Amino acid sequence: MANNGMDNNAPTATKTRYGKEELNEFRQIIVEKLRKAKDDLELLTEAYTNHNENDTNDTSPTFKILEEGYSVLSKEENSRLAARQQKFITNLENALVRIQNGSYGVCRVTRKLISKERLRSVPHATLSIEAKLQQNQQRR
Repeated sequence: MANNGMDNNAPTATKTRYGKEELNEFRQIIVEKLRKAKDDLELLTEAYTNHNENDTNDTSPTFKILEEGYSVLSKEENSRLAARQQKFITNLENALVRIQNGSYGVCRVTRKLISKERLRSVPHATLSIEAKLQQNQQRR
């Protein structure tokens, strides 16, 4: 069980999937991150859909223009953050599906196991560090 899938000299002994206990650990991490991400998304969504309750009708025209400009920028930024958060939630949900279908933790490029350390910090990862570095070098 100590083999991490990196031993190319013994392909029959190479671990190709994580076990039930390991998958349960990852599932717990993902479920907790998913809960927090959904809470954050709700706050962001409220922030950009909430109408400005501070009426500026009785203030100077200059202040009103500045206030409205800030409000528009703030709503746009919150909207962008909410879209990113939604993508993160989708990626976490997809990771749960991969746990269910047995493909979780396997790099989609190298077909080797993604390290536990990487999955603990980026539980929705589909690329090993090796494949991610290759991908980043190709983009340059």
